[in-house]
Amino acid sequence: MTFSAILFYILAAIVLYGAVGTVISKNPVHAALHLVLTFCVSAMIWMLMQAEFLGLTLVVVYVGAVMVLFLFVVMMLNIDIEELRAGFWRHAPVAGIVGVLLAVAVILILVNPKTDLAAFGLMKDLPADYNNIRDLGQQIYTTYLLPFELAAVLLLLGMVAAIALVHRKNNNPKYINPADQVKVNPNVGRMRLVKMQAVMPSENVENKADSDGQAEGEGKA
Repeated sequence: MTFSAILFYILAAIVLYGAVGTVISKNPVHAALHLVLTFCVSAMIWMLMQAEFLGLTLVVVYVGAVMVLFLFVVMMLNIDIEELRAGFWRHAPVAGIVGVLLAVAVILILVNPKTDLAAFGLMKDLPADYNNIRDLGQQIYTTYLLPFELAAVLLLLGMVAAIALVHRKNNNPKYINPADQVKVNPNVGRMRLVKMQAVMPSENVENKADSDGQAEGEGKA
């Protein structure tokens, strides 16, 4: 076994540890940090496979932007961890079925005789003028166009799910239902400006203010 193969297995074990830690961590900040570790080590695997563009993109986009924003949001929001984990066991059977189906799909792909595992492992030497960015773009928009579009739809669903979780009904007094805002009548319930006549201070009030000022000045003197 070569040094590259040993390094690949070590990085793969770290990726599995980070992925499991992301799922089972009770603290959202710890889960986000495990996910950062997973992304960084995955970028190292991409670099080992001579896919430098994918590795750098993973670090710059996900670790440098998405995860930093996620950490800021998690730390600023007052998240009730117990409330988030309340429906865990209720949805655990569905999650287990989906996980088993994904595992079976991956195993069937790996044991398929038509699958060339060498193409997914340590890549062979490439010519000096090889451009992996151009090759990646050609593969995405020709051979893998449908999976690429499906991945975009999954990301959209994830964004919609995040927005739905944030705007779900809770006991937050600052929460405002957008539907109620749309139904507001502009002629009723809005702020109304009232014009009032100017009130001039009486002569007694002015004399009292002057006497108070003089007494204050004498006291300082």
